[in-house]
Amino acid sequence: MNSSRRSLLTAVLASTALGATGLGAAGCGGRVNRRPTNTGLDIDKLAEGFGRLARRVHPAAFDLGVMTLDRPAVWCADGESRYPMQDLFMAPLAAAALAEVDAGRLKLNEKIRIGALDLSPPPSRLNQAFPANPGPDDHIEQPAADLIALAVQESDNTAADVLMARIGGPGAVTAWLRAHGVKDMRVDRYARQVQPSIIGLESFRPEWKDPAAWTRARAAVPPPIREAKTRAYLEDPRDTTTSQAALNFLNLLSIGSLLSRPSTALLLRLMTGSHGGAARLRAGLPLGARLAHKTGTSLTDLGLTPATNDIGVVTLANGRRFAIAALLAGSTTARAARRRVTRAARAAIAAACPVETAG
Repeated sequence: MNSSRRSLLTAVLASTALGATGLGAAGCGGRVNRRPTNTGLDIDKLAEGFGRLARRVHPAAFDLGVMTLDRPAVWCADGESRYPMQDLFMAPLAAAALAEVDAGRLKLNEKIRIGALDLSPPPSRLNQAFPANPGPDDHIEQPAADLIALAVQESDNTAADVLMARIGGPGAVTAWLRAHGVKDMRVDRYARQVQPSIIGLESFRPEWKDPAAWTRARAAVPPPIREAKTRAYLEDPRDTTTSQAALNFLNLLSIGSLLSRPSTALLLRLMTGSHGGAARLRAGLPLGARLAHKTGTSLTDLGLTPATNDIGVVTLANGRRFAIAALLAGSTTARAARRRVTRAARAAIAAACPVETAG
């Protein structure tokens, strides 16, 4: 884990509250305002809630960001440190693909060919359509709309990689983000490149397409190599985001600045129906609240989980809306503890209440 992440946690655990808060209409950076009013964010509650969550996962790195979408206020515990995204990247990927639809360069009903060499590590429902040892002639075709849905709702690695290749690759996704003012969120590699590299495998093979075969391939790598590669992954700036960048992306998406109205509605609907993360942000929501979100999770190996993330837009029953980004890196705690700490929605909801000025 890099020094900036360790120093972040040290600072949090050594203090009883976070003193400075960056405010801005579209990010955690901006002027410092220690006690904002009429913003709908209770800074003391956020600081207190974050401190409790961070203590649960020490010495892992944890960051929490909250942005109100009906009033211009944003708070991040850090906002600058980078966290590995894992399948979190599939949300901006889907947005970039829908931007291609809006531009007329991609059709939702376009059939995209998927061959054996296009397969990526599990999870992937598409992989199940291929035989155990797929040959060069084995292939399927899937509409772009299905690939988008599988990537967003099921974190299907093959769907995401094939879709990303169709719109120009990782660099095209990052360039699209930059063109829309989303800094510090970067997509550099395909899932079929990232996942093997974390454990010391040079490349992914089609015969590893099923979970059991993939598990055997991972287990064949000597533990010292797997541990060293995982540690290196945590230091790698590629395929990472900050909490500020995640909030910026969610804000721009929710207000319709990234996509057409139909494409915005489609992506938010897919994110609302996402199958993952039942014990994360969603677990902390009150009755009647809706969550449009995307998780990002790595496998646990040798007692270390590189990434456990959840970002999303919350709509409360009373109509209040805000974005949350909860990013956890390098966790060595039990699975139940990781799930409890990612229930950051409770801290955010407790703090997202109107603060009216007197007189």
